[in-house]
Amino acid sequence: MAEDVKPTRKNLMAIEDRIDLSERGHDTLEQKRDGLIMEFMDILDQAQDIRNELDADYERAQQKLDMARAMEGDVAVRGAAAALKEHPEITTQSKNIMGVVVPQIESSKVRKSLDQRGYGLLGSSARIDETADAYEELLESIILAAEVETAMQKMLEEIETTKRRVNALEFKLLPELYENQDYIEQKLEEQEREEIFRLKKIKDKKEEEEAEAEAEAAESEREQPVSAD
Repeated sequence: MAEDVKPTRKNLMAIEDRIDLSERGHDTLEQKRDGLIMEFMDILDQAQDIRNELDADYERAQQKLDMARAMEGDVAVRGAAAALKEHPEITTQSKNIMGVVVPQIESSKVRKSLDQRGYGLLGSSARIDETADAYEELLESIILAAEVETAMQKMLEEIETTKRRVNALEFKLLPELYENQDYIEQKLEEQEREEIFRLKKIKDKKEEEEAEAEAEAAESEREQPVSAD
């Protein structure tokens, strides 16, 4: 409430400083919000492309698996899968996008040569190899999708946080500061007018007293007897 603020020049200067700081903070946050939205839209486009690629890779991998099961038998497919010795390795790092820390996922040992898959050349077939290729490609798409969609979620959370801060400044803090500023300025103007009126009354009274004193002095001179030569 503006009435709770003491209408002093010191408080007015303090509020003006807070307004200046809040306005600059508001502008900075608006720029950050707009920048984050632009970055988010770029990531969103990328995520949509990756999602489409992921869906296509999944369909292709399923088709290859179904074909391998149909032609080679389920036992052979399961045996080839169980022969895998080296599993993919996933490491996570981080990168900064406009102050938002997002994960950066690195993978290794996803793509394998025939001799690295464990089942050997004799225990393999072209259909099982194609299935393995398709699932390795699918796994790479899953890893990339996880990185991009996690980054998108982080960006979205930061956008919402920044928007709330912008709105708090724009619709709560700054209006309250402007109201306090107007209230103090109004009160100071009233005090100034009252002080001017008070000083004018003092001046008028002083001038009136001086005039009365001069009139009394003049009257006294007229009443003094004139001495005869």
